[in-house]
Amino acid sequence: MFLILIINTFRSDFPILHLYVILSNKGKVWSCCPKNWKSFSSHCYFFSTDSKSWSKSEEDCSRMQAHLLVINTKEEQDFVIEYRNCSCLLYGLSDPEGSNHWQWVDQTPYNQSATFWHSGDTNDTKEHCVMLNYQRGRWGWNDVLCDGVQRSVCEMIKIYF
Repeated sequence: MFLILIINTFRSDFPILHLYVILSNKGKVWSCCPKNWKSFSSHCYFFSTDSKSWSKSEEDCSRMQAHLLVINTKEEQDFVIEYRNCSCLLYGLSDPEGSNHWQWVDQTPYNQSATFWHSGDTNDTKEHCVMLNYQRGRWGWNDVLCDGVQRSVCEMIKIYF
């Protein structure tokens, strides 16, 4: 037996659906994502429909208590490719100093061996942000100008109960 209580709240123009589940069996764990977000593994993903610069996209994600997408596995990237709503998406990876020192927005350590760059695509000294796109027959990462506008993906940890 359990009781479900649903409460809608609003934070900075972003509605968050809170689902509270009170269980008689304390061993169960429930999780959910906000409305209009997609669920994969232990995270929730929001696919934007507006094209914005990298910094504006990260600001939008922050307002939703999230951050631009951080890719940790090929399975996660495959999930994003499956649910994408356009041909390219901004990621939460950047090289702010232009010194080929790539950083994830959530401070996850950058691991060169766990990346999906298109061949030769980290070679432009003016391109300090990253997007996913399809070229030469495969999906991969491409460095791009940070002030260029693209759609993006926000990511947050699932809400657990």
